[in-house]
Amino acid sequence: MNRKNQPAPATDTRTASATNDDGVAYQGEGLVVALGRLQPKGKTITVAAPFGASDARIASLLVDEGDRVVVRQTLAELDSLPSLQRAVESAIVNISAKEAALAQTKATVAANLLEAKASRDRALAAVQLARQALDRERSLSQGGASSRSTLQTAEATLAQSMSDLAKANASIVRYQSAPGTLQSDIAVAERNLDLAKAELATARDNLSKGVVVSPISGTVIAINGRPGERPGSAGILTLGNTDQMQVELEVYQTDIKHVASGQKVAISSPALSLELKGSVASIGHEVEQQTVLSADPAANTDARVVRVTADLDPPSSSLAGRLTGLEVVGRVAIGKEHE
Repeated sequence: MNRKNQPAPATDTRTASATNDDGVAYQGEGLVVALGRLQPKGKTITVAAPFGASDARIASLLVDEGDRVVVRQTLAELDSLPSLQRAVESAIVNISAKEAALAQTKATVAANLLEAKASRDRALAAVQLARQALDRERSLSQGGASSRSTLQTAEATLAQSMSDLAKANASIVRYQSAPGTLQSDIAVAERNLDLAKAELATARDNLSKGVVVSPISGTVIAINGRPGERPGSAGILTLGNTDQMQVELEVYQTDIKHVASGQKVAISSPALSLELKGSVASIGHEVEQQTVLSADPAANTDARVVRVTADLDPPSSSLAGRLTGLEVVGRVAIGKEHE
């Protein structure tokens, strides 16, 4: 191991900030020491305004810091919610109107169909009478007992009766549906009702743009916006699963070869009354720039590190649950088998 310029181990491990010459803590036989932060398992979640909320502002917050929440619980309401609720109410009324229009259309079509059939029956009777009259006039005309004008009148009466019959048949076709199909007026009314129902579904979906709901079950860690404010880049609030806490350590790149999953980790900080315990859960795959800095003004602030995440045991999670983001010192027991 690289011990060059290694400072002597501090006597109080809870306040130690000893670093190697690259700015990352490393001390003690069989230990890799690194700086890190406490975080909920899965990290924290910034809850923003819902997509499509536009320039809506926060109307009310329904939770406070430290509150426990469950998935889909409403956390806040936006000032756009009342107008979105009115849109739903309007869509419901519109459906009622379209249902009434459909019922009226069905009644009108049925009445018009009955009237058309009655007109057809009258037209059929008129045609029969007109044909009989025309046949009689033709017989009289051939015997010289009827004038030419009377014959023409009978022919015109038959033509008119035939026209009335055609009109009545056309009305029947207009108001009578073909087998397996809807009558056209009723079909239009039903499509208008379908459109109204789709508009209601859209209005109900849009209600989600007026409320902020929890994506997870967890704890409200921070409130980032207040009533009257437009949600900013920091979101409205921060959530995390503080029942299971983790520590994210920044292990110097040359020390990462000694770290393996399952190794025990001890966590200390002046803010902690007891040392926390845990074990390495995952090791990052990327070398990054250090973000947690030592208090030593001579420390290297451009050190290259790999992020190592360790799960805390239940008692330690309970102690750390209210300290998300706390900077700590982690000591990974590497053992000779990992040398």
